[in-house]
Amino acid sequence: MTLAERVLDGDIRAAARLMRDIDDRMKSAVTELKALYPHTGNAYILGLTGPPGAGKSTLVDQIVAAYRKKDLLVGVVAIDPTSPFTGGAILGDRIRMNRHAEDPGVFIRSLATRGALGGMSRSTMDVVNVMDAMGMDVVIVETVGVGQDEVDIVSTAHTTAVVMVPGLGDDIQAIKAGILEIGDVFVVNKADREGAERTARELTTMLEMKHPEPGAWLPHVVRTEGARGVGIEELVEEFEAHRAYLKTSGHLQRLIEERNAKLFADTLRDELFDTVFGAIRDNGRYQEILKGLRERSTDPYSAVEQVLAAHAFS
Repeated sequence: MTLAERVLDGDIRAAARLMRDIDDRMKSAVTELKALYPHTGNAYILGLTGPPGAGKSTLVDQIVAAYRKKDLLVGVVAIDPTSPFTGGAILGDRIRMNRHAEDPGVFIRSLATRGALGGMSRSTMDVVNVMDAMGMDVVIVETVGVGQDEVDIVSTAHTTAVVMVPGLGDDIQAIKAGILEIGDVFVVNKADREGAERTARELTTMLEMKHPEPGAWLPHVVRTEGARGVGIEELVEEFEAHRAYLKTSGHLQRLIEERNAKLFADTLRDELFDTVFGAIRDNGRYQEILKGLRERSTDPYSAVEQVLAAHAFS
């Protein structure tokens, strides 16, 4: 049996191996992904984003437990930052979710960003598709926690939750860089801290100032204490309410189309770069370009134009 066939047959080891091959960008993984793609599109994809220290991993742990109580299969894709110096990453999210390690209904996969921006790894969408094909009812994607530029999650998840905490020292943190625009649900975690009520009130006020169109989804603010499990039931209810809204309003199909478009564009971009860069590296043109840049006999813009002209696609 192929890896894809074993994944569809419920083989956890095969799924783990395929995800490793995807993250290592093995060409053989593409063949397996092709076979799995017709079996995707069934999972509910939930994204959590927010600044470092907001308690995202602890919240994910509690959300997993809540969905397991409903007898739903849950997959988790946890993104961790990569060192720009060594390329290594401390994949620490599994430590906080350790209580689910022996649960056959939960599959947790950590991914390193490996230099990708937007709070995601380049492998994220493919790994989500593997979990979808495995039969996971809910797939939770936890972004890396870089702050204000984690907008890639919007084109991956059906519901995006923005996790905030009181005491960040910036009253207008939430309105920066489109944070208000990407959230379907807003969470004020560590709500037992001083200033939590004020943070929730200010978020609610700013959301109301958006003046949504009639019939549009109005995000709500939910207060939680992830470490103690407080507010988790209300949070999951809010997720399910947004999921129901997507289905009844027709917005779900638009999200699916946007997700497919991003997956195609990202795959095309990666393949084109690998093809062109591999060719100029192998034929020595890359070293010629570097020599020209060093000697200032050429510039990077002209060099790129020449490479593209030499690899024109009909």
